[in-house]
Amino acid sequence: MKNFSIILKRFLLNKGSAFGGIFLLIIIIGAIFAPLIAPYNWNEVDTGPRLAPPSWDFLFGTDIHGRDVFSRIVYGARYSLSVGVISVLFGIVAGSIFGITIAYIGGRVDIIGSRIIDVMFGFPSFLLSLLVVAIIGVGLWNVVFAVGLASIPHFARIIRSAALQVKEQPYIEACVNMGFGKIRIMFNHILPNIFPIIIVIATMDLGGAIISIASLSFLGLGAQPPEPEWGAMLSSGREYMRYAPWTMIYPGLFLFLTVMSVNLLGDRLSIALDARQSVDKGKV
Repeated sequence: MKNFSIILKRFLLNKGSAFGGIFLLIIIIGAIFAPLIAPYNWNEVDTGPRLAPPSWDFLFGTDIHGRDVFSRIVYGARYSLSVGVISVLFGIVAGSIFGITIAYIGGRVDIIGSRIIDVMFGFPSFLLSLLVVAIIGVGLWNVVFAVGLASIPHFARIIRSAALQVKEQPYIEACVNMGFGKIRIMFNHILPNIFPIIIVIATMDLGGAIISIASLSFLGLGAQPPEPEWGAMLSSGREYMRYAPWTMIYPGLFLFLTVMSVNLLGDRLSIALDARQSVDKGKV
C-alpha cells in the first residue's frame, strides 16, 4: 500500500502526466457517451451546407457530404482508441507468452526464439504491417491485426530480457525444487513480477499503435469510408485542404493530442514505477 501511494504521488505531481491524464479522460468519456455529446449523426449527409466553415451550428464545420465534422470526431474516438488498444493487447499477450516461454525453457528454444525475433526486427514495424495487409487484404480489423503482429518482436524482446532476470531469483529455484510445473512457474511466479514492465511498455506503445493504424487508414488500407476513424478522415479531407482546411485540421489535432497524452502517461508511468527514483529527492 505504501509503494502504491509513492507511485501515485510520483505520477500525479507532474504537469505532463496531469495534462495527458485529463485530456485522455475527456477523450474516453467522449467516446463512451458519443451519442449524448455529438449533436448530429456521424454519417448523416446534408446535415448542413457542404464544406461549411466552423460556426455555432457546426463547431468544426462540415465535410464534402455535409456531415458534421465535430460529431464524426467524437464518434471517431471510439474507433481510434479501441483499435489501438486491441492491437496493443494482441501484441502484448502474444509477445509475453513467447518471451516468457523461451526465456524460462532456455537452451535451443531460447536461441531459436531469439533468432526469430531478430529476423522480425529486420523489418521496420510499419513496413511489416504493410506487408501483412498486402497479404490478408485491406480493412480496419486487418490493419489492427497487422499492427499487433508487427509489435510482437518488440514486446517479446523486452519481456524475454525481464523474464531472464526473474528466472535467476532464488524463489524461482525454490519453486522448481518444490516440483511446480513449468507453466505454473512461468505464469504464476514470473509473469506477476514483470507485470509492471508489461504495463509500461504497453502504455508507451499505445500511441505508436494509434498512429500506425491512422497512417494505414490514411493510405486507404485501413478504415474505409464512411467510417469516422481519424486517419480515414484525414485522407478524405486532404482533397479539400485548400478550400476547407478544417476537414483535416481537427482530426489531425485530436490525433496528435491523443497520442501525445498517451506518450506523456507512458513516459511518466515508467518513471513512477522505477523503484530507484525517490520522491524525497524531488525527482517528480
